[in-house]
Amino acid sequence: MAESLTTRMPVASLAPVRRRRRVSVRFVVLHVVMIAGALIMFFPFYWTLVTSLSPGAGLGVTPEVVPTDPSLAAYQQLFTERPFAQVVLNSILLAAITTIVQLFTSATAAYAFSRLAFRGRTAVFGVYLATMMIPLQVLIVPLFAELKAFGLIDTYLGALLPTFASAFGIFLLRQAMNQVPFELDEAATLDGAGHFRIFWTIMLPNIRPAIATLVVFAFMGSWNSFLWPLVVLRSPELQTLPIALAGLQGQYTTQWDIVMAGSVVSIIPMLALYLFAQKYVIQGVANSGIK
Repeated sequence: MAESLTTRMPVASLAPVRRRRRVSVRFVVLHVVMIAGALIMFFPFYWTLVTSLSPGAGLGVTPEVVPTDPSLAAYQQLFTERPFAQVVLNSILLAAITTIVQLFTSATAAYAFSRLAFRGRTAVFGVYLATMMIPLQVLIVPLFAELKAFGLIDTYLGALLPTFASAFGIFLLRQAMNQVPFELDEAATLDGAGHFRIFWTIMLPNIRPAIATLVVFAFMGSWNSFLWPLVVLRSPELQTLPIALAGLQGQYTTQWDIVMAGSVVSIIPMLALYLFAQKYVIQGVANSGIK
């Protein structure tokens, strides 16, 4: 009996060791897969940057993985031969205005759908959401005819007007506001607060993550918009970045370093906005009154 116990004890004591080994192996495999996936997704961006720093890339010259003689000649040529600085400024201006106006319209409409009781609220919200199923290609002709009647073709206002309201933004912020406890509204009402004060001091601070998400989506949608600016903007000095990038592929067909330099310029603002908004998303979650 004693011998059997002594023979079983080492086996029992090895069980936690084997369990830890299985956990550690699973941990290593999971991290290897995640790192491999991250490298696969990061490589196209890295190759774009390397190509933009490799002079003559595309003319029978394959860029090296680590460029031995990097140069900013492609960027210099891009900004000297074309009004690329004005193009970037146009895109930033349009994207910033679109984002600000969409935040205002989406937040106020979302508050109305979430907190104001009026007849037909659910039906109106459903009809408004149904507009998300209509593609832009269907609306191009009527929008163009309407703006032409008002004389807004080839103007910044003509490019901006169709982007001022966003059904997705209203839906996103309404869902976030629905998560805010109604007890906060009631407590503020007892203190004499009106709708504007409740909206500004209670709702907006508690939906910061949703607001930061909408900022990223609104800016990215305007920044990457190609079809509508291509239709409504005719003058070269009013062009946006996606249209200018398409022109680069036509003018510098064999000079991929210049084309990739334009791509890098188009990526930098979105990357900076993402890093900026990511901090506020985390801060909004930490400071939120919702547990």
